[in-house]
Amino acid sequence: MDKEVDGILVVAHELKAPLAVLRQLAFSLGDLNLKDERSRSQMISVSERAIKQVNDLIKIRRLEDGLFEMEPVSVREVCDAVSRELQYLFRYNNRDLFIKYSNRARLVTANRELLYSVIYNFLLNAMHYSGDETRAELIVKDYRNKVKVVVRDYGPTLPIDVWKEMRRGWVEKPLSIAMRPGSSGLGLFIASNFARFMNAKIGAVRHRDGTSFFIELPISKQASLF
Repeated sequence: MDKEVDGILVVAHELKAPLAVLRQLAFSLGDLNLKDERSRSQMISVSERAIKQVNDLIKIRRLEDGLFEMEPVSVREVCDAVSRELQYLFRYNNRDLFIKYSNRARLVTANRELLYSVIYNFLLNAMHYSGDETRAELIVKDYRNKVKVVVRDYGPTLPIDVWKEMRRGWVEKPLSIAMRPGSSGLGLFIASNFARFMNAKIGAVRHRDGTSFFIELPISKQASLF
């Protein structure tokens, strides 16, 4: 593993404890007025998302430890679970999420935990770039004997250098994404590592009015029997 990337993962491990303390401090605050209660909720939400990302970074170092088995996974169930978790965040920021399932193959070969994180990172990015006149979209469909999960946003288009990294299907290190400051290049780094481990293809499509991130997953042999 690249020394720079390995250093990032070491730092992530060190950040986990103070983030957990910050979250616990927010929970321990006494009775608050409505404005302060809103601030506390934001503190808890931000710290929990940061902890989740730190945990994902730590998992990258353990992908080869045999902890993440491949198995038949219901892709719709994973998408439902992610959208439920982020529903509050979309609603809190007055964002809309459109979901469409058209895949006939219900099971894919993946690791549920890792697939959850990939879709979570894509949706979290999309939330930043949906607005009052646009929406984020989560689409699951059959594609070339695979199942394709697409997350579409309507924000600034993805810079060409980042798109090329995604087109290759492998992000070597966390990226800084110009014009999309709320977007997490770290999230794309995590997603690409998890996708590569699951033998899935990851990529992005640049639109004039936004970006689509996707992951293509092999259909489970168990599913093909039916």
